This record gives sequence, C-alpha cells and structure tokens, in this order.
Amino acid sequence: MLTLDAIDRKIIGQLRFNGRMPNNELAQAVGLSASACLRRVKLLEARGAIRGYAAIISESATEDGVVAIVRITLDKQTEDYLNRFEQAVRMHPEIVECFLMTGDADYILRATAATTAAYEQIHKEILSRLPGVARIHSSFAIRSVLVASPDRPA
Repeated sequence: MLTLDAIDRKIIGQLRFNGRMPNNELAQAVGLSASACLRRVKLLEARGAIRGYAAIISESATEDGVVAIVRITLDKQTEDYLNRFEQAVRMHPEIVECFLMTGDADYILRATAATTAAYEQIHKEILSRLPGVARIHSSFAIRSVLVASPDRPA
C-alpha cells in the first residue's frame, strides 16, 4: 500500500484534472519549487501512484450517443478470475470506466455507443465474451446530471 503525504495528494489532485499542467504551475499550486515538484511527480510515477495520463473526451465531441451502466457478475471471485476480467476490460475502448464493487455485482462498467443497436453489438461481441462473466445487467442513462470537474472533484 502506498503512503502519500499531503503534498503527494495535492499533486495527484491537480494532475487528476489537468494531466498536462506545466510543472512550474503544478509546483506553484502545491507550494513546492519546480525541481522538488518534478522529483515528487517522478517518484509518484515510479511507485505506481500515477499510472499514466489520459485525455478526457467531452461527450459532445464524440456525438450524441448512449451511455450504458453495466453491472457484471462473475462466475467466481478468485484473484485469477478478477485479474483476467480486469485485463480483458482494459482492451476495449468502448468500456470507459470499470469499478470493482461490493454488493450484488462484482463490477460496474460505463460503456458508450453511438446507438442502442451499437450497444447491442458491444453486449454480444465484447461484454458477453469477457472471461468469467456469469451475468450482465445493463441500464441506459437518460441524461448527465453531474460530472466531475476541477471545481468539483470526483
């Protein structure tokens, strides 16, 4: 388990919403010199606290489409089953988010598609073929009400 201090958490908080923030701005935002901030970021990357950087694409930039919230139950909850499932999920850009859960579903996914017919293909060709899947329960979002932003952390 990683031990993060207050400055590490500030760095991660800033980068979570702007992974392209220049180091000098990041340093100023967290109260460090530029060189000390860069060392901290490199250490966070090396320790796996920062696993990568990604672009968060506006849904309006990807056309109107459907968002499916998908609950997945696996045949078994062994470490091997969980690892195989998680590795497979990462291979499909249609699956935008994936959370390991407590409760009645093992995972909750957010998948996007242009149409419900396109989602049907995702269901048939991707979700149902993921390793260890016993049950799939999909719900479609009607509209977005609240989205995480730099002003409102996730």
